[in-house]
Amino acid sequence: MTLEATAIHYGYDDETVLEEVSLSVDRGEVLAIIGPSGVGKSTLLRLLALFDAPDHGRIEYDRNEVWTAPERQRLEYRRKIGMVFQEPSLFDANVRRNVTYGLRVRQSWHDRLRHEVASLVGQTNGTSDAIDALETVGMAEQAEQDASSLSGGEAQRVAFARALAYDPDVLLLDEPTSDLDPRNTAVIEDAVQQARNRGIGVAVATHDMHQAERIADRVAVLLGTDVIEVGETEQMFDDPADERTRKFIDGELIY
Repeated sequence: MTLEATAIHYGYDDETVLEEVSLSVDRGEVLAIIGPSGVGKSTLLRLLALFDAPDHGRIEYDRNEVWTAPERQRLEYRRKIGMVFQEPSLFDANVRRNVTYGLRVRQSWHDRLRHEVASLVGQTNGTSDAIDALETVGMAEQAEQDASSLSGGEAQRVAFARALAYDPDVLLLDEPTSDLDPRNTAVIEDAVQQARNRGIGVAVATHDMHQAERIADRVAVLLGTDVIEVGETEQMFDDPADERTRKFIDGELIY
């Protein structure tokens, strides 16, 4: 399975944000997208998440063009992609209920009815998937805790578990640790590696060079309106092909 963007353009308010951007996320890999703040990393992730359509170019899911597919098929593609935003947004409910949300909305009405009946009679259901996801981020013991009582780092871990619980093919992370302390950052980074080991393709937008070097298999550099270079992590940090990549990584190229 590959999620791929080819020569996409996107802009708003007469401003070009992305131009001729080509990028792919493969199953079982971590791709880090690095670049300065405001360059369009979040916009690129929204396009990959199929929230927005590009103005030009193609986005393909498993070699099928997404935006020319019937709406029902496009919804099926979207349901196989999870996204975690920089700011976690949780519901006024307990942790478990928040994590099972993605599972519930992806069920048919018949499955939802069975889920509710199973809950009433105390049978197991999607809750086991939620607990597995919470264990991945070290939050299983807080499953019945009210989400409003969580710290910012804990809330982000729950948001990650919510995206992981329905076992997506692709997981997109938008600066997931930018406001977190080292402990919560380490938990999220470990969860990213566990997702990759499960065969999930992960794309992480980050301005943290050290994080990209720690967790990524490949790195894409977004400068200006284009991805100027994509390559294996070690090669990108030690011997990039594009001089602008070297200058940006070394802090010489400031936007």
